Amino acid sequence: MFVLALASGCAALKPAEAPPAVEAPPPEPPLPAPVATHRFTIDPARDHVVGEVQVVKVGADDTFPDIARRFNVGYEELVRANPGVDPWLPGEGRELVVPTRFILPDAPREGVVVNVAAMRLFYYPKRKPNEPQVVITHPIGIGKVGWRTPEGVTKIVSRTQNPTWTPPASVRREHLKRGEKLPPRVPPGPDNPLGAHMFRLGWPSYLIHGTNKPPGVGMRSSHGCIRMYPEDIEELFDAIPIGTQVRIVNQPYLLGWRDEKLYVQAYGALEDDRRDWEHGPKSLLKRAAKSKSPLWQKIRAHDADIDWELARAQSDTPRGIPVPVMRAVPGSVDAVVAAARRVRNVLPDGATWDGGQQSLVSEAQFEALLGDREPAPVQAQSLPVPAAGGGGGGSRRVAEPR
Repeated sequence: MFVLALASGCAALKPAEAPPAVEAPPPEPPLPAPVATHRFTIDPARDHVVGEVQVVKVGADDTFPDIARRFNVGYEELVRANPGVDPWLPGEGRELVVPTRFILPDAPREGVVVNVAAMRLFYYPKRKPNEPQVVITHPIGIGKVGWRTPEGVTKIVSRTQNPTWTPPASVRREHLKRGEKLPPRVPPGPDNPLGAHMFRLGWPSYLIHGTNKPPGVGMRSSHGCIRMYPEDIEELFDAIPIGTQVRIVNQPYLLGWRDEKLYVQAYGALEDDRRDWEHGPKSLLKRAAKSKSPLWQKIRAHDADIDWELARAQSDTPRGIPVPVMRAVPGSVDAVVAAARRVRNVLPDGATWDGGQQSLVSEAQFEALLGDREPAPVQAQSLPVPAAGGGGGGSRRVAEPR
């Protein structure tokens, strides 16, 4: 009995075996840097779709205006691509879709092309024979309901750096009703609603200009003028020659080929667009029945291969994200987002913005901005038209608009 107890005690004193070591999982590889969002090289004969959809994780202090400016997209573009997400409290760590893939407007690829439905400007610099074509695209703000940005073809007739704004009496009265007293003239500087750079168009009263309220870019908040982020218009200010054609179109549904697949990009019709869009993108097929453009010739040739019902479905819930609509390889917004590149939430390489001037604005300030009016248009005779190729230089006064 004693021997058994001793043996049992010895067994109890035997050290327990250490559990096997668990290897720590390898660290996740760092996310890649974001890709270019505004400048692309294209084949004029083949390319209709540029850029890539990207996905980023929201930072602790990020709001939609912050991320929009960082990635050179407009506020409404970001809202449309991320339905149901609070623009002011998107949530740290949440994945956010950045819609930086674009179907080029169905228009001649020359000069400046503006698609008001997309709230986006495209510039095609002149190129020499055998050189690749470049397209530069930036988000814009456009005229609100009742003050539509006009459609048609015009040109840039002058440019002005550091303009002075003279608020008309109607605008001053409006501000007085809100308890704000505007000065008779606003000199160049941070309080000037025209920003530091502006182009005057051949249409009297309409401008392309910067802004002192960058968070308002990408919305319908002007009196018909086209407003841009300050850094974007600064980049284009010396690059676009005087006399450059400006074509303004209204294309809420865009079609384009990429890798032998037809893509649809649906922005949805503007509130005051009275055209019949019951069938969404297929409505374009009837309007382009006799078009001789390579785009529409190829669409008609592959009509049986295109899932027009899927294309129409994109118009029901427009997200502004190009989706392939071929019967053999059907697509969806969810599939595009799932396959999108996950990137760091930092400025893309080559971005026009240096990140130095933060778009710090509260939700209340932003709501007030939505109610603000664009500086009233400039009279045609208020700015002399420079000789062809002339540029803007020092400060020049803008006369009181009508």
